[in-house]
Amino acid sequence: MQPIPVADNETGTDTGKKRSRAGRNLPAAIVVGAILAGMLVYTLLFAPRFWVLILAVATPIATHEITRRLREVGYDVPFIPLALGGQAMLWLSLPFGARGVLGAFGATVVISMMWRLVHRGLHTAPVNYLRDMSAMVMIAVWVPLCMSFAALLVFRDDGPGRVLCLLFPVVFSDIGGYAVGVLFGKHPMAPAISPKKSWEGFAGSLVLGIGAAVFAVTVFLDRPWWVGLPLGLLLVFTGVFGDLIESQVKRDLGIKDMGRLLPGHGGIMDRLDALLPAAVMTWIVLTVLP
Repeated sequence: MQPIPVADNETGTDTGKKRSRAGRNLPAAIVVGAILAGMLVYTLLFAPRFWVLILAVATPIATHEITRRLREVGYDVPFIPLALGGQAMLWLSLPFGARGVLGAFGATVVISMMWRLVHRGLHTAPVNYLRDMSAMVMIAVWVPLCMSFAALLVFRDDGPGRVLCLLFPVVFSDIGGYAVGVLFGKHPMAPAISPKKSWEGFAGSLVLGIGAAVFAVTVFLDRPWWVGLPLGLLLVFTGVFGDLIESQVKRDLGIKDMGRLLPGHGGIMDRLDALLPAAVMTWIVLTVLP
């Protein structure tokens, strides 16, 4: 959903590097995206329980990317309790479902609050405690809690299909927004947050995202086609706003990407920004609707 670029990155700075109109190293992004997609599809088809293992690897990496960036600007957000709590949320979802996730989330918040209070000793009063704990709770919700909903999707007989109903609409929404935004984007959608996003790109996301959702629910879950309409609509909206939320966080921090692990994409968190809130909506829709 990127129209005519106004700068090389989200913060409006110009690094002098030549990029595509969408601000990406397009060949690298395509190669990395294809490898990731192939790995995920193979896992879901032949070893679906390894889906949780993939999430368990990605969660601490994404959490570390955010906490490291926050430390660079003066925040003191504890990584260790967030990382351990994230693992607890994911793995406790296997035997206990949503109850295990909720309990682990509550314990993560409580332990992180205590950790931040005493990790430099009780004789030293922490500075900016309220600010840091607010950021900590946001990270705990943003990454491991949302990731746990992606784990909950796979613990059904049709679990791999449910996960594909998350991945297909989000991926095709991104493709539609990217292609239409680059080719036809003229009207900025949220110029103060993400200058490269356009309303034309958003329309492209709606068309391909909803179409992919309808296809996914009928092919992978054998559900009525109309279930794909609310699913696709919600995933497009949450995906777009998930991207905007991360863009605003990066704008606050004055950075382009959360990390550099994935060439052409940035960090793990830069690939998860749309999937994380979309996982919550996918679980809700597929749990509530018949």
